[in-house]
Amino acid sequence: MPIPPLYGHEGIRHRLVGAIASGRLPQTLLFEGPPGVGKQRLALWLAQALVCEGSGNGKRETGTGEPCGRCHPCKLVLTLSHPDVHWFVPLELSKKGGDADKQLELVEEGLGEEMAARRQQPLYEPASGLASHGIASVRLLLRRLVLTPALGRRKVFLIGEAERLVPQTGAEAAANALLKALEEPPADTTFILTTAAPESLLPTILSRVVRVRVAGLVDSVVTAFAQHELGMTGQRELAQQVALADGRIGRLLAEDGDARARGADAADRFLAAVDAGSARRYGFALSLQPFQARGGFTDMLDGLLERLREQARSGGETGKLVDAIARVLEARGLAQGNVNPQLVAAVLADDLAEPA
Repeated sequence: MPIPPLYGHEGIRHRLVGAIASGRLPQTLLFEGPPGVGKQRLALWLAQALVCEGSGNGKRETGTGEPCGRCHPCKLVLTLSHPDVHWFVPLELSKKGGDADKQLELVEEGLGEEMAARRQQPLYEPASGLASHGIASVRLLLRRLVLTPALGRRKVFLIGEAERLVPQTGAEAAANALLKALEEPPADTTFILTTAAPESLLPTILSRVVRVRVAGLVDSVVTAFAQHELGMTGQRELAQQVALADGRIGRLLAEDGDARARGADAADRFLAAVDAGSARRYGFALSLQPFQARGGFTDMLDGLLERLREQARSGGETGKLVDAIARVLEARGLAQGNVNPQLVAAVLADDLAEPA
């Protein structure tokens, strides 16, 4: 099933088309903007434009810049099947590999499964809070980077939610190789990173990309998407959903909106308890249902991650927020096992509390 057409962002598309046509498109781009605004779909559109043969881009040095949507490469991109367009998304692997080669195989398998799922259901939901780009993903990217394009003249690498690139002790060589690739990509390669939290990216990555701000969409565009792609027809429901979306099509797609809302509310109450002293912290932890780590507790941790990332986007203290995010991610990992949420919440609250 092909992915839906790209809605909105005409101004950015016009500038990108002009850059392609003139041969001045930067090789390493960062699309940054609010969650759910369509950054990865815009990146796929750009990848399609770069490999398109109908517009001249795939075969000649210059072209019109617009993807034709009819040629074979365009159709392959729209079905997430183009061998030269590599879309890396955050993964939460169900299995853990032993050695580095096994981990790389698991990542490649996980990406293949995710792309297959998105071909079946192109209107996908956000990645889970624990999903990340681990070092095995970086190694897989570097392995693909040296390959010769299979169909056309170039390769395109999309790194969605790049703020989830996870530094790992002992893997500095791979991390440095990625930085080198971003700074000096092969002549046949374009990198497109996307993020809702540019402040969470390493400064060494930010210094190597050309940043493109992707703003929210006007309500008329969100309305058109809701009508044409989701089949919303009731005027009252449509108006309510568009208002709640706040310019972000992605907000229309989350089927677990109630759970996310409950998680956000629980996260706010947890943070208030953290700031109110040890008695409130432990009281909140004891109020959780014991031995039911999945479900509401996991939703709360996802809400915490979103709150912390919002603070990072607002210019909060980076070092402190990165540490807090790491601690919540650790708690999120524990929540996937047989743990007592009361204990995990109490330890996490103490970790996040300001020193006396």
